[in-house]
Amino acid sequence: MGQLIGFARVSTQGQDLDGQLEALKAAGCTKIFHGKNSGAKEANKVRLEEMINYIREGDVVLVTKLDRLGRSLRMILEALDSIEDKKAAVRSLDGAIDTSNQSPTAKAQQALIGVFAQLERDLIVNRTSEGREAALRKGVQFGRKHKLSAEHKADIKVRHKNGESVRALAAKYDVSRPTIDRIIKDGNKH
Repeated sequence: MGQLIGFARVSTQGQDLDGQLEALKAAGCTKIFHGKNSGAKEANKVRLEEMINYIREGDVVLVTKLDRLGRSLRMILEALDSIEDKKAAVRSLDGAIDTSNQSPTAKAQQALIGVFAQLERDLIVNRTSEGREAALRKGVQFGRKHKLSAEHKADIKVRHKNGESVRALAAKYDVSRPTIDRIIKDGNKH
């Protein structure tokens, strides 16, 4: 059997890391990695990666609750997969998960976690699509803003007809020559 490695994380300034650290020490963790959100979202992710790099086959990662492994179900599943890839297990003090237990019930529980993660992803995609469609119906334009206004384009067409070169116009309006070419060609279609 390997080491008992603790991982603690708080995601808001109001949460207390000390309670998790004490519980993990009391449970017998020989080493504890922890992250505290200090304004940089990446700090917790870095500490989790350090812990995953540290663990060895046979180790057990102990957390107070499953949600300490990540901010979303997807992140939690990725952490579980990474830990499992190292042939280590994950256990939570609240009893929500124990991947060292390979009973049919424990395996079903892990499968359900995966199902809910997929559901979470699908719901996010669905909400995003619905929001985008609603915004499009309201006339919201997505993508990069046009660098040149309709007035600029009209001015470019006039200047080109009056003999200014594509190169000079591109430099004046700080755009590429192909952009000027497209504006000129668009004007010749009508």
